[in-house]
Amino acid sequence: MPDIISIWTRKEKEANMIENYFAVIMAGGGGTRLWPLSRKSRPKQMLSLGQERTLFQIAVDRLQGVFPPERIYIITVEEQAPGLMEQCPEIPLENYLLETMPRGTASVVGYAATVLQKRDPNAVMAVLTADHIIGNLKLFQQILTAAHQVAEEDFLVTLGVTPTYPATGYGYTRRGARIGSYQNLDAYQVLEFTEKPALPEAERMISSGEYAWNSGMFFWRAETILNEISRQMAELSSQLDVIGNAWGTSDQNRILRKIWPDIKPETIDFGIMENARKVAVVPAAGLEWNDVGSWEALFDVLQVDEDGNISLGGEHISLNTSGTLIFTSDNPRTVVTIGAKDLIVVDTGDILLICDRDQAQKVRQIVKLLEEKGRSELI
Repeated sequence: MPDIISIWTRKEKEANMIENYFAVIMAGGGGTRLWPLSRKSRPKQMLSLGQERTLFQIAVDRLQGVFPPERIYIITVEEQAPGLMEQCPEIPLENYLLETMPRGTASVVGYAATVLQKRDPNAVMAVLTADHIIGNLKLFQQILTAAHQVAEEDFLVTLGVTPTYPATGYGYTRRGARIGSYQNLDAYQVLEFTEKPALPEAERMISSGEYAWNSGMFFWRAETILNEISRQMAELSSQLDVIGNAWGTSDQNRILRKIWPDIKPETIDFGIMENARKVAVVPAAGLEWNDVGSWEALFDVLQVDEDGNISLGGEHISLNTSGTLIFTSDNPRTVVTIGAKDLIVVDTGDILLICDRDQAQKVRQIVKLLEEKGRSELI
């Protein structure tokens, strides 16, 4: 495999990069829906899930030619930073923004925007994810450039993924009037932003044909989002001001550690987007996007055998088995299934998970139950 740093150097020379454009990759999640493989010490973004590189490495790789390493920032919790730094050494250490504890994506976005505005008052930021899969890289990079242009017009920009079912775990945007064409892609005003609707509401949205899923990726000028935080979340805005005033001084880390625990947890979706004034959406049909939000989701992104099975890790011997995922790690063992249908079987050495595929989303409830029982060694 070519040296990744040499690849970046070549790409930087070849690409026409936008000087005031910065990527911010949110990489601090726990990925509890992929438990027991995804743990606090080894969350989803650090896993390869049957590919050569981890989800985090792939998220960085797909920025080549648009963002040089010095304009890629990673925001994560302290305990995950060393592992991420080891996986992508091309990103400068000072570009890792560390949370002392999780406080939700509103604070994460505000933190990154505060730091970027100190670096470049005209900064435009692409807020991206570390644990999603995107199949159409050419379209993704086209969208990155188009979204930058829309954001320069002071819009808060999101990507709209065409819904395939009435999901209740995603935010939805309702498309309004066309704003214009950017990089041969149309952008539209957002009439309504609804975060995680109940099933009847999600079904209504799908049937109307006016709504798209929010992909969790956003684009905006640092100044624009900070102004919106000031309007809607005054307390967080004041806390970010204190952090920003200390940034770059000898008090930087002390102030951050003092302020951060007092921030009230909130998502950017509930805290800002639902009531934002000027929101745009760039439809992302054909992006081949998947947030890999459960074991069931792997059937959409990994190759299955002739019986619809997925086998990762150790040897799988099957008889009359279909639609089943077998995953073994650490000390891979041979797994034998007879007459199994639509199961998830995950063996991590210390834990064996067996569940129906249609119950895979409930894995998160098990993690919560373990927390309540004080079984932190299993989380």
